[in-house]
Amino acid sequence: METLEREKLDAMKELAYGASHEINNPLANISAQAQALLREEKHPERRRALEAIYQQAMRAHEMISDLMLFARPPALQLLTFDLCEMIEEVAKEMDDEFRRRNIRLATNAPTTVELVGDRQQLGVALTAVVSNALEAVGQDGAIDILVRPEENSGVCIDITDTGPGVSEEVRRHMFDPFYSGREAGRGLGFGLSKCWRIVTDHGGDVAIVNCEERGAMVTLRLPVFGPAV
Repeated sequence: METLEREKLDAMKELAYGASHEINNPLANISAQAQALLREEKHPERRRALEAIYQQAMRAHEMISDLMLFARPPALQLLTFDLCEMIEEVAKEMDDEFRRRNIRLATNAPTTVELVGDRQQLGVALTAVVSNALEAVGQDGAIDILVRPEENSGVCIDITDTGPGVSEEVRRHMFDPFYSGREAGRGLGFGLSKCWRIVTDHGGDVAIVNCEERGAMVTLRLPVFGPAV
């Protein structure tokens, strides 16, 4: 069964990469043409229409980039860095969105946790999980990030939200980039699949459980000494 799942995943990666490569070229042309027309257009309504075309083309381009990262991520640039510092930076970058939604973000971490990994890619993975939690909560809630060192040279990052939680059906597809289901405000798709790919490439794993009262908790488990060679 495990071999079948691995073969299915490998096939999905190849499909994702091939489709992404082919779709990116016309998207680039659409966005370039929209930009060129915007520079000359003076009519307000036509400008709004062109801006909408450009924004949607860029949105699609970002989705394609995420899909390509899932299919063939860049090689890891392994360095020793402070995980807690990276988490604080991610929280700071998203501060405006938290304020706009009236969502409280709290972090609970040791002073420092040194980790061998790709700092940039792990930042992308954490941002994807926090963004998913934001969508789940919507407005007027809370998200907590807890860092837990483990005895076996590992570290866990728990991201807990006060959203509606996740059903068993949705949980089975949480990291599938082709699953388009949406339930109770929690958007699924490229974000969490991208996170899963980055974390597993580091030799870790990702799990999600529902909290007892409300919401869900996503746990990123990572080895502090980096992926096994």
